[in-house]
Amino acid sequence: MAFSIAGKLRLIGDAVIFRHTLFSLPFAATAILLESGGAPPLKKVILILLAAAAGRNAANALNRVIDADIDKKNPRTANRHLPQGLLSKKALLLFSLCMGIILIVAAVLLNPLCVILLPLAGILVGGYSFSKRFTWLCHYWLGLACAIAPMGSFIGLTGHFAFRYFVLASAHALWVAGFDILYALQDIEFDRREGLYSIPARFGAGPARFLAIVSHLGTLLGLFLLPLFWPLSSWYFIAAGIAGALLVAEHLIALGGSERHIRIASYSINEILPLIVLAGTVLGIYF
Repeated sequence: MAFSIAGKLRLIGDAVIFRHTLFSLPFAATAILLESGGAPPLKKVILILLAAAAGRNAANALNRVIDADIDKKNPRTANRHLPQGLLSKKALLLFSLCMGIILIVAAVLLNPLCVILLPLAGILVGGYSFSKRFTWLCHYWLGLACAIAPMGSFIGLTGHFAFRYFVLASAHALWVAGFDILYALQDIEFDRREGLYSIPARFGAGPARFLAIVSHLGTLLGLFLLPLFWPLSSWYFIAAGIAGALLVAEHLIALGGSERHIRIASYSINEILPLIVLAGTVLGIYF
């Protein structure tokens, strides 16, 4: 029985690509360190990171269920767990529900504003999976949904909004939107054929690449503005420069056009970038 449950959890972890939690958690941790001056209360750190991880995985499981029919039609995604029958929709929905409960409990234990904002977070996260069915702005919708991680970290820590919180949250949102536009280059013809919306399908590959670059320039602007709002040493600027170099490499690699090139650009590089930003923040605060 234990082996069966462990095997099911392993499949679910593969289906929701658990390692991509790296896209959110380092930015959540960065927000915590910035606002606390490097001395956050341990209880809040645990609750915030738990909420960020639970929210991300609940959203991705739900996305797999909502997109199951689309994934089955698309040759690129037809080998995913639901189309292949390796998992049931019920299993992923149950997993998403469990993650949602963890998120709610963490929000309740943090502060009232976190609880008040849960419905808005639910609309952003749940609505993203449907957004590609009616707007080519779906990439930016995804960016906003993912930016809940740093914004939620700030609010979970302090219990209020501040203008400076939007600097990191906007940088995060534009970063996600930019690499999601690049990722969507793979599905231009499929999206057009199925009546799905994306920037590449709507405007073509060239303009899509341009908008991805503009989005990532916005990310870099936000990252380099952070020291205006929080005291950070020159170590942080070195890390932000490395992040910029990674984004340049991402766009150059994506020019290869193959599925392999797009995956490296959209996924592999972007698993590293948040860790660089977090490391720079740690060095910028403590050294």
